[in-house]
Amino acid sequence: MATIGGLAVKDVLKVERIGTHSHIRGLGLSQTLEPSPVGDGMVGQSDARRAAGLIVKMIKEGKIAGRAILIAGEPGTGKTALAMGISKALGQETPFVSMNASEIFSVEVSKTEALNQSFRKAIGVRIAEESEVLEGEVVNLEIDRPASGVGPKVGKMTLKTTDMEAIYDVGAKMSESCVKERISAGDIVQIDRATGRVTRLGRSFTRQHDFDAFASQTKFIQCPSGEIQKKSQLVHTVTIHEIDVINSRTQGYFALFTGDTGEIKPEVRDQINIKVNEWKEEGKATILPGVLFIDEVHLLDLECFSFINRALESDLAPILIMATNRPTSAVRGTELISPHGIPVDLLDRSLIIRTGKLTPEQIGHVFNLRADEEGVKLDPKALSVLTKIAGETNFRYAMQLIALGNVFRERAKKEVVGAEDIAKAYTMFIDRNRSKAYLQQHNEQYM
Repeated sequence: MATIGGLAVKDVLKVERIGTHSHIRGLGLSQTLEPSPVGDGMVGQSDARRAAGLIVKMIKEGKIAGRAILIAGEPGTGKTALAMGISKALGQETPFVSMNASEIFSVEVSKTEALNQSFRKAIGVRIAEESEVLEGEVVNLEIDRPASGVGPKVGKMTLKTTDMEAIYDVGAKMSESCVKERISAGDIVQIDRATGRVTRLGRSFTRQHDFDAFASQTKFIQCPSGEIQKKSQLVHTVTIHEIDVINSRTQGYFALFTGDTGEIKPEVRDQINIKVNEWKEEGKATILPGVLFIDEVHLLDLECFSFINRALESDLAPILIMATNRPTSAVRGTELISPHGIPVDLLDRSLIIRTGKLTPEQIGHVFNLRADEEGVKLDPKALSVLTKIAGETNFRYAMQLIALGNVFRERAKKEVVGAEDIAKAYTMFIDRNRSKAYLQQHNEQYM
């Protein structure tokens, strides 16, 4: 905390929520898809990570679409973590939609409509359009205001590049944009001729000594070269679902913000599919097949599985990644017994990735990663106790004891979380096995 002019100034703390998988940065693979023992927040699961890396590579190269991938394994073996690693490895450019199967039954629209919207959210369309722009450094800007104060503002703007200089008339719309953006001499601007929109790109390097101080966000760039008037290609990336909503609602684009998507007619989707394919053939658009991740997929019923089978056969289909922790069980709503609670016809077209249990050493590495993510310093003995608890109870319960132990550490005003802090949390909060034993012992006391 500093003191300026007799006033105490405190640092502003940036508070970020730490999620269950916020420590994951990728799959931890080399260029040859070889997994490191600990990398990008991922620990162990070498075969599963290598398989996931191959899927990511095929998605990026556009060699795979309309495929189903099933991540199967016991609870706490890192199925969701693997899906998050795939999401991080794909980057921001590839659409990734994550959902839980139970969400299908809690929305206002029908089950198949909710699934259809999720599928189309996972398909991106990169639309490229060319527009004529003026780009250069502002040498002089004069805006004439009417003497009466009423009426449009007009003026003249002088722009230059390293090769030429020109004077342009400024209309009412462009004048308002210049005033709004606070454009002045020395700014590097880009003007869209079609709309009159003025965008400040930065400030010229030659003007960096005009003032003693500049705002922290001021960016100094070189004066453009070549012609002032040039063609610029603008690229917009949207999902097909967003195009559906814009064309099916009277409020258009604003329906995306209100969330009032509702049921979208099949006729609208058919017309949009035709238009998107036309853009693709004309070279105006590129299809980006993304990823739809459905966790706890065994919660879906036969109607949903039937729809998924049909949707995967469509020309516009994303990669479907499913996760389940179920063994052989009944498909929801039927008496049909099937592996993982998924119909056999969908399993036959799925690539299955198997996850296994971590070794005690690997569990210790995960606890270290989680402690670093949460800003907790663990004593080696505390780490050993946590690993032992994870083996006797379960991995997820032991992971929650890190934050609880840190609370006891803060109360004791210690530097690191010790084994005694973990023991206090273990005593205060019981796990599933101890709760089950207590219920069996005192069963007659419950209603």
